[in-house]
Amino acid sequence: MNASDLRAVLKKYWGYDDFRGIQLEIIESICAGRDTLGLMPTGGGKSITFQVPAMTMPGLCLVVSPLIALMKDQVANLKRKGILAQAIYTGMSHDEVLIALDNCTFGHYKFLYVSPERLSSELFMARVRRMDISFIAVDEAHCISQWGFDFRPAYRTIADIRRILPGRPVLALTATATPEVVTDIQRQLQFKEPNVFKMSFMRKNLSYNVKRIRGSAEEEIATLLNTFPGAAIIYTRSRQKTEAIAEWLTTHGTAATFYHAGIRHADKTLRQEQFQHGDIRVMVATNAFGMGIDKADVRLVIHVDVPDSPEAYFQEAGRAGRDGQMAHACLLVDRRSASVLHNRIEETFPPIAYVRRVYEDMCLFLQMAMGDGEGVTREFDIRQFCVNFRHYPNRAYSALMLLDRAGYISWQNPEESRSRVMFVMRRDELYDLHLKPTEDRVMYFILRHHTGVFSEYVYISEAHIAEELGVAETVVSEALVALSRQHVIRFIPRTFVPHITFVSRRIEPEEITLQPSIYQERRAQMEKRIETMISYINSPYCRSTLLLNYFGEHNAKECGICDNCRGGIMPELSITDADISRLSKVIIELLKQNGPTFVRDIKIPSASPDQIGHTLHELLLNEQIATQPDDPTIVMLK
Repeated sequence: MNASDLRAVLKKYWGYDDFRGIQLEIIESICAGRDTLGLMPTGGGKSITFQVPAMTMPGLCLVVSPLIALMKDQVANLKRKGILAQAIYTGMSHDEVLIALDNCTFGHYKFLYVSPERLSSELFMARVRRMDISFIAVDEAHCISQWGFDFRPAYRTIADIRRILPGRPVLALTATATPEVVTDIQRQLQFKEPNVFKMSFMRKNLSYNVKRIRGSAEEEIATLLNTFPGAAIIYTRSRQKTEAIAEWLTTHGTAATFYHAGIRHADKTLRQEQFQHGDIRVMVATNAFGMGIDKADVRLVIHVDVPDSPEAYFQEAGRAGRDGQMAHACLLVDRRSASVLHNRIEETFPPIAYVRRVYEDMCLFLQMAMGDGEGVTREFDIRQFCVNFRHYPNRAYSALMLLDRAGYISWQNPEESRSRVMFVMRRDELYDLHLKPTEDRVMYFILRHHTGVFSEYVYISEAHIAEELGVAETVVSEALVALSRQHVIRFIPRTFVPHITFVSRRIEPEEITLQPSIYQERRAQMEKRIETMISYINSPYCRSTLLLNYFGEHNAKECGICDNCRGGIMPELSITDADISRLSKVIIELLKQNGPTFVRDIKIPSASPDQIGHTLHELLLNEQIATQPDDPTIVMLK
């Protein structure tokens, strides 16, 4: 298919006249049947690169994505365009999974989204053989590399899928990959030949800043929020901090909420929607928030704690300014930041003696006898474990992860178990009830789609019910709680249930060994990332070029808008769209009258140098003005 035909598909379904950046090159490569790796920054339009070619090719595109929120969002968007898409994720019942797989096997579906963990299920592997797969799209592809900052072993299963789907090309996509990881992604995904398309990671509209905390973190946050109007995300590593900061902001008049992995799924959905729609200005969150949240007009991202790696920081900071308008990323630091980062190395890679101790304590906690346990799965309450054996939770968790990677156990991360319901009223009694309309609809949906509900608990999915009824998931949850209070049903909501499976029999602690690739090499990688973050904090050079150099872009120009490029000073005055519009007209008129002009000579009454600088940057972004090729301090009309 030629470029004009691809543009026609883009226009028909997405409404865009043309592709951006390297999108077309990636699409033409995958359409030609070539294994392809696309490196595109956050907001670069990765989804277009697999959705457009899938619409031009016969069969189904299999999309591997690690994020349920992203899957749901993209499936919903595709359905709104009239495109049949399906996702399989945690929380769906066995029957719902079977129906989804049947739809993709026998129907005319164009997209099937699955998590990497789903690929290893025997049911999925059997069904995928019968599907007409056009190609495989792998999102967040850096997760497949052991050298990636967010390694997920389940991604390695993609190679098995390739063996049962010979001849189908793979499109791998990521926004964060060093040259080393780029090479490893292609090796792990068994590319027939190297084939990489890379878009510059330069974000011309994003100002990176490091701010030393003088008073309290909350006061610094308040100052930044007052300086830069618009939506903001505040990242912190602690769940308790998210709640405390959100409460402080709310008390001081800022609409804020918090988000972390420990809150109920329905609450996550509600808070995402509130932030997305502008009902909440500030989201205070751990790194559990952000991926798959398509909010383009975030103006400010603040990090209260320094991330462990440039990859994590680049990805999280990059959620600001995805609409192309001016945005700021600010990293708050104090004199303890470097030592805190170094302590994380010891926390993530504790000594082998400690790992052996955790193994022994875990076996005692789960009452596993010596020589027994191979293939046995047990629920594991890590909080109670840490209380009983006096372990620090983070350090104990790290030890368990090392045991998992070494193949002694299989740790299944705490995921929400499926909700369950059972009717306690007889069927004939239901007709005499006077329920609210939503309660009535939810009740009859369960009766129509589930059998045995009067004799035993059955699994349900609030998300699926909500989608079918066309209401918010929170509405369904509230209806189920109301039905339970009226003694119509017994309702057991989803809970977090971690499990441990013993891959091999219990052995003596001294027999535990950790291969270099699991311990020494990965520790060295973390040390390198930590040192890079400390250098980033302390460096006097352009922060944008520091990040770009890390990702292999060694000829990047200074951004001109970070705090270091501004002489170590962050912008102090906020500027509104109305200000930019007014100042733009004045500057354009000055350039019409005076011709090419030094930036330092542009002076406007009642406007600060910072506001003039912001406006000039917007005019450059919109290509209304340009700089002299031989002297970037001189601007002129385009």
